[in-house]
Amino acid sequence: MSRIPLRPLARILPARDKGENPDIIERENIRRRHEEMQDRSRARAEGRLLVLSAFFFCAFGVIGVRMGHLATSEAVEPIATAHSATIAQQRADIVDRHGRILATNFETHSLYVQPPHLIDPEHAAKELAKIFPDLEEEKLVTLFTGKRKFDWIKRKISPEQKQAVHDIGDPGLLFGPREMRLYPNGRLAAHIMGGTQYGKEGVNAAEVIGVAGVEKQFDGYLRDPANGTKPLTLSIDLTIQAATERVLAGGMKLMNAKGASAILMDVHTGEVISVASLPDFDPNNRPRPPVEGDPSDSPLFNRSVQGVYELGSTFKIFTAAQAVDLGLVNPGTIIQTAGPFRVGGHLINEFDNHNYGAISVTDVIVKSSNRGTGRLALQIGATRQKAFLGSLGMFDPTPFEIVEAAGGKPLLPKRWTDLSTVTISYGHGISTSPMHLAAAYSAIANGGHYVSPTILKQDKPQLGPRVMSEQSAAAARMMLRKVVTDGTASFGEVKGYAVAGKTGTADKPKPRGGYYRDKVIATFATLFPAHDPKYVLILTLDEPSVMAYGETRRTAGWTAVPVAAELIGRVAPLLGLRPTVEPGALTGIQLTSSN
Repeated sequence: MSRIPLRPLARILPARDKGENPDIIERENIRRRHEEMQDRSRARAEGRLLVLSAFFFCAFGVIGVRMGHLATSEAVEPIATAHSATIAQQRADIVDRHGRILATNFETHSLYVQPPHLIDPEHAAKELAKIFPDLEEEKLVTLFTGKRKFDWIKRKISPEQKQAVHDIGDPGLLFGPREMRLYPNGRLAAHIMGGTQYGKEGVNAAEVIGVAGVEKQFDGYLRDPANGTKPLTLSIDLTIQAATERVLAGGMKLMNAKGASAILMDVHTGEVISVASLPDFDPNNRPRPPVEGDPSDSPLFNRSVQGVYELGSTFKIFTAAQAVDLGLVNPGTIIQTAGPFRVGGHLINEFDNHNYGAISVTDVIVKSSNRGTGRLALQIGATRQKAFLGSLGMFDPTPFEIVEAAGGKPLLPKRWTDLSTVTISYGHGISTSPMHLAAAYSAIANGGHYVSPTILKQDKPQLGPRVMSEQSAAAARMMLRKVVTDGTASFGEVKGYAVAGKTGTADKPKPRGGYYRDKVIATFATLFPAHDPKYVLILTLDEPSVMAYGETRRTAGWTAVPVAAELIGRVAPLLGLRPTVEPGALTGIQLTSSN
């Protein structure tokens, strides 16, 4: 925009020549300039007013629409919320290998009180005490008439209880939505599920967090909103788990045992098909952990992974398998088991002071000879024995995916002497969990590969590193089969399923050293079918005792073995294993050739 000078010379000079007043020209230019400035200011002001009018029009329009929406919608009671982070809800389900529900969610409500809003505190307290017998009327009256503005009454209430509280009709009693964890199968697989509790709580939501078992191990996955529709699939088979727990409970009662555990594991994938520990609990109403006494007395104690025991003669097959694998012996090699046999100044004895004399390596396992196994162990040596047991995972907690497994660390000798080498060869001087034993026996069953036990469903074999040759594993299986047909596990034979296994009976240690004379841990480690093993079963009884033939029997052959046989007979058909029927003798029939 060009600016006109107030006293332009082109007009001033001619005006002077004509005798006119040049100031008139200057005043006229000033007037014009002021008019232009006024026009520009007016246009700017009008534009601002237009924008401001449009803004107020939009704002009042939004407010009007919102007021209209509120006027036409149903009134909702305001809910107080805590000033905290958003509480994650909708925990993912847990299902078994066939998709059947093990843990899911259930919508419920909490009950809280706002005392300043109570109309009749005494009446409300009286009625609540009738609905909830565990509440004391006097304490409720004190709470309702105090200075507190908010307090919880019940974290979880049933629909019937909610209706009963609603019927009281006091506006100071309010409900908040809740999501609780539900285990529809009750005690079934309780130690695997573990349980949950509430974490962060608000009036209109509560955070459900895992406290044990897979609920805690996979807490991050289960709480992730992205996995709300993706259930966690376990390797457990609900039907087989139910059969396992039922047979184990019956066997525990029949054998007068303090506790029991059973692990059924796929020897190729490492999947744990069922795992039970008794006594158990209901994860819907998880008991509090004990604060004193022996932890193993609590139903929360998971004997399958937390129970670290000397598992006795079940270890003997590892010694025999390693000796064969190293080429030191073969199944027919003769071993002298006659006494005396001293190691480190200690006398090694046989059970009931038997004297088996010179017997084969196979018979050392069949007859469960301590001396024979000890002599094999001395040939192997401490260094090689340690390396072999380490390759079987006997020195570290099992990688089984529940939080309790991390606490099942094996107990090893401080100094691995010749005496330790001998006693460990027959399962004394080293303490492991039944889950360790299941993984180790799986290596024998699957042809010599270590396989990690897992609680998650697998789609294909998960064989780990080779720990022994296939020939050595086959020799070990043959020995274990003869233990059942000719040895200490004769009660373990299940018609049609060719059971192979090894018994183990170990004295229980006292808390302050030494061993009980009348308390044992009885174990039967078995694999089936022996000719082509698919599964390993480890069954353990804590302090069993049964009367048979006028005597008190505590050994595994009399206690754990019959229970395991009953369990195999029950679950083998459920696993899809067809029994092998051996043809009987044909009497009165003469076979002739068709040619």
